Amino acid sequence: MRARDLALPVALAAVGLATLPVLDDLSATDRPVNAVAFALVVATAALTAVRHRWPGPALLAAAATTSAYLITGFPYGPILLAFAVCVYGVARARPVRQAAAWSVPALFVLLLHLFEDPLSGLAPGTAWVVVPFTIGVARRQVVDAQARERAEAERHIADAERLRVAHEVHDVVGHGLAAIQMQADIALHLRDTRPEMAVEALTAISAASSEALEELRATLAGLAETPGPAQAEELCARVRRAGVDVDLVVDGAPAPLPPAAYRVLREALTNVVKHAADPRVRVTIEHRPESVDLRISNPVRATGHADGFGLTGMRRRVEQAGGSLTTDARAGTFAVHAVIPRSPR
Repeated sequence: MRARDLALPVALAAVGLATLPVLDDLSATDRPVNAVAFALVVATAALTAVRHRWPGPALLAAAATTSAYLITGFPYGPILLAFAVCVYGVARARPVRQAAAWSVPALFVLLLHLFEDPLSGLAPGTAWVVVPFTIGVARRQVVDAQARERAEAERHIADAERLRVAHEVHDVVGHGLAAIQMQADIALHLRDTRPEMAVEALTAISAASSEALEELRATLAGLAETPGPAQAEELCARVRRAGVDVDLVVDGAPAPLPPAAYRVLREALTNVVKHAADPRVRVTIEHRPESVDLRISNPVRATGHADGFGLTGMRRRVEQAGGSLTTDARAGTFAVHAVIPRSPR
């Protein structure tokens, strides 16, 4: 048992023992206090020490010692405080119905001293149960509500993390599969007429799958991604090997890209590989002191578009990084424009 669990029982016993002589002097009708009164006060105070481990039995035992004290005729005093602490303990530790199942018998035991004249002390006696019971139930409800709020907050955090991982996996797998699919189509188309080109396509498939697996492992392992200029150029080179004409323009002093900028670039290029009828794309990266301005545009046949899983993920990442992302589909061109600060706000 911890030392702090003994503080309250010791305090209740000390108060009871100190006030018993005073109560004896003030009362002319009650039975004079003796060793039995002191023993009952100490026993009832001691029962509060086990109210956390055995709240129900502790309450009934406290009711029995308190009732014995009152039936004997000793003056009302701090022994009732110890009994009230046990009532609070059972209401705090148990659901309402279980707490009531322990408290009602305890009330009847407490009121046994009123057998000869039950009406005179019924209300005061009942209050020693009802008041601490109500306080205990209210406190339990507050603590339970706080626990539910914490659990709900933790659930939201877990859901957000699962969504983040899902977006990461979507980006990595989607980019890799798109490149593999395009190269596989090339290999199938040229396997008979130009087998040497088919071999090159199969080599590109092997490289794309290996890179995708490495990125997937890094994502699932939670590795931080700090892409530099060379990685952006390598990404564009991989897309070129997949059969897309990539025009990369870099303005300003080359510097590491914010992770969100690299992921937007990767997702936008993946969309071009997967969906563009005319495999051409222009990428402009403008390095500014405080931010990166990223533009990706490619020809499209239709002007209408809807935000799918990839675009929604891009927008979420950019907003989380403190930046902004817009898309524009008109004049036969689909454009993605993102401005991302170098340090998240």
